[in-house]
Amino acid sequence: MSAARPTAAPPASAAGPTTGPARAMLEEPLSLRERKKLKTRQAIRREAYRLIAGQGYENTTVEQIAAAAEVSQSTFFRYFATKEDLVLTDEYDPAMVAALLARPADEPFLRSCREAIVGLIRELLQHEREELLTRIRLVNDVPALRARLHETANDPQQLFLTVLTRRAGVEEPTLQMRITAAAIGAATTETVLQWADGGGAQDFAELVDQTFALLEHGFAGV
Repeated sequence: MSAARPTAAPPASAAGPTTGPARAMLEEPLSLRERKKLKTRQAIRREAYRLIAGQGYENTTVEQIAAAAEVSQSTFFRYFATKEDLVLTDEYDPAMVAALLARPADEPFLRSCREAIVGLIRELLQHEREELLTRIRLVNDVPALRARLHETANDPQQLFLTVLTRRAGVEEPTLQMRITAAAIGAATTETVLQWADGGGAQDFAELVDQTFALLEHGFAGV
């Protein structure tokens, strides 16, 4: 699907901020000032998705997004370094890291990932499914976004590597850790893109669970 055409319907959450458990998990430890900043960030993103749905990613400018969100362009850039970052970044990485680190220290890492990530995805699907699908479809369809997906700041491999090193209490990851993180990052990215490519028709949480089951069994039967 061409990025110059509408990529997806605007998320259902565009009507207002969500208040589900996943959102509460994000906001609970934040100060009032930080919560206000989070709401501004989310408002900018919602307006961007609404505009992109109507006129395409390439035809939507930062100026238009800022105007629709009723903020200045300088405010936009305080929250997002580029238009691409608006789609590629989110507030969930810290929550995912915290969920993984909360798992038993002696639990196999793949099992920790399977339990923590599938649980978090089920929460998100209940309250922010359309926004999540919109973001992933954009990444899948827009070459500029797809090209930046594996930059260090956006690469899921780095998240898993961070958790592995912190769990082990070391500063530098081992080769085994790097390979493990690379495998999980690649597998989850492919799963996410497949879900979006199918229009979100499949059960996303179930797909991710199947992905980790395959990794846990060492690709047996492939």
